[in-house]
Order: sequence, then structure tokens, then C-alpha cells
Amino acid sequence: MMKKALIAGILAWMLGSSSTHAQQTKKSSILSDSIWLDTQGQVINAHGGGLLYQHKTWYWYGEKRGRSQSEGVNVYSSKDLYNWQFEGLALSPSQDTTSDIAEGCLMERPKVIYNKKTKQYVMWVHLELRGRGYAAARAAVAVSSTPAGPFTFLKSFRPNGNMSRDMNLFVDDDGSAYHIYSSDENMDLRLAKLTDDYLSPTTQDSLLFRRQREAPALFKNAGLYYLITSGCTGWAPNQASLHTSSSLFGPWTLVGDPMTGPNANKTFGGQSTYVLPVPGKKNTFIYMGDRWNPKDLKDSRYQWLPIQFKDGQVVIEWVDNWNLQQFNKKG
Repeated sequence: MMKKALIAGILAWMLGSSSTHAQQTKKSSILSDSIWLDTQGQVINAHGGGLLYQHKTWYWYGEKRGRSQSEGVNVYSSKDLYNWQFEGLALSPSQDTTSDIAEGCLMERPKVIYNKKTKQYVMWVHLELRGRGYAAARAAVAVSSTPAGPFTFLKSFRPNGNMSRDMNLFVDDDGSAYHIYSSDENMDLRLAKLTDDYLSPTTQDSLLFRRQREAPALFKNAGLYYLITSGCTGWAPNQASLHTSSSLFGPWTLVGDPMTGPNANKTFGGQSTYVLPVPGKKNTFIYMGDRWNPKDLKDSRYQWLPIQFKDGQVVIEWVDNWNLQQFNKKG
């Protein structure tokens, strides 16, 4: 009996120690350019991604990358933006070699929005077909009844016949959704309004400007639209630019580079992917970027930074370690 009691005591102590350790390692801040681990201690693999807030939970969708290849779209969930639980593959490449998303395809810059009318979660990705490099330049659409998926692939296409590479989705205050995408070998940046079910582009599709830009990240504050983009230099970083407009279809005005701090003129060594409006916090946004590692894409790092509005201007300043309390500080 004493032996059993001793074993039980040891087990209880081990479980308690494990729980304490987990509590001690729980994250309470964002550290850009560091290796980010999920709640199971695995490296977070969600590049070129975007976030969706549903049921008091954030869902992070991003490219699952091997050393060089694309392996589908991963999804993680979080209640606080610091601690992320791996939910699984949201969209997997198909083993059907005739499918547009057959294994060996490229799925890049996944974004998910929720359609209140159809009650569907709709994912769009930039898709390149297997064995064709970047020649296909297509958009692909998949749907799910739950935010964590799995998503079912529906179709791929060139929006209104246009090439479609780096892309993003935006839902306006009235529930209308838009697809913003690089086209014509990345020379054009275009915007298309989506159908009511968010599954297809309408013919309301316009050239925003022709300045060879990619990596569009679109957001809205106080009635004004803001657009952060990157130059086109392959995997190498370059200077970001900010445009503003009172209308989604323009005209758009070039404001300049919103980045400030070390290596700001190269976007801190990274590239824009998304701007996250923080629910419950007015005029509060988080810039999301990737610092790409072309020799090992899985090891590409994440750069999340608070967006500040100073004297009417957008300022994205490098901060090594920060949390949401940053937004309570007066700029």
C-alpha cells in the first residue's frame, strides 16, 4: 500500500510540474522574427497568411511549406493572438493528378472570409498548377462549414481572364467582398468585387494602378481605405509603399513608406501579407508580414507589428517584443 501511495504521489507531482511548466511557457507577447511554436511545441507553419475572427477565436490560415515545396494550407486557432493551437490542414493538395490542386501545385497567400448569407467559410488562394512554375497565375476557391475546415476545393480560374498572383480579400462595412490581386506579370494591381456568395468575381473589376506591386494588404479606418504593397524583387526584400483612397476603386494616392526603424527601407527584411483589424479595439490594426527564407521556406519568420496613426499618418514602427497593451499607449 505504501508503495502504491508513493507511486501515486510521484505521478501527481509530475502532472503538477507539467501543468506548471505549461503555464510558465504560455506566451503573453509577440516576438517578430523569432521562431514561433504552437501549443504542442511545434514550429508554426503558416506563411503568407491571413486571420479570421469567429466565435471569440482567431483562426490563422497560412501556407504549409516544406524546405522548398508547397504542402497546402495550415490553420491554427487562438484566443489571445499569442498562443496558437494547430487545427490541421485546412486545404490539402489532391492525390488526383487531374485536379487543379494536384500534389506539386503551389498554394500561396490563403485568405478566408465568412459569408453570413450562405453560412460558408470561403477561402481564396493564389494557385499555380503542378509542373508549370508561375505560368498559370490563377485564383482558386474552396469552402467549409466550419472555420477550421477541412475546406473543399471548388474551382480555379483567371478572374475575368486576368492573370492572378499575389492576392488578398477584403470585406467592406456593407458586407460586400473584394479580391485584390497582382496581374499582367505583376505590372498591374487590380480589384474585383465578388458575387454575393463570395465564390466568383463580378465584372466590376478595375485596374487600380500600374506600378509593378505585389503583396497587397488592404484595410479601412475612419472611412478611408489604406493599401500596403511591396515591390517585385523575388524573395529579396524591398521598400514598402502605402496608398490611400476614399473609394476602393480609386483614385489611389501614393503616400510613401509607412515603415520606420532599423532596415525600414527594406520593410524590416520582410514583405506585407495582411492587416488585421483587432475586434473590440477601435482604430486598432496589426500589420502582418513574412521574412522569407528561400533556402528553407518552412523557416520563414513572421513579423507582426502595431499600426499607429500619428498626425493623420500611418506609422509602422519596428518593435521586438510587444503585446496588445501597446494600443493603450498614447502615440
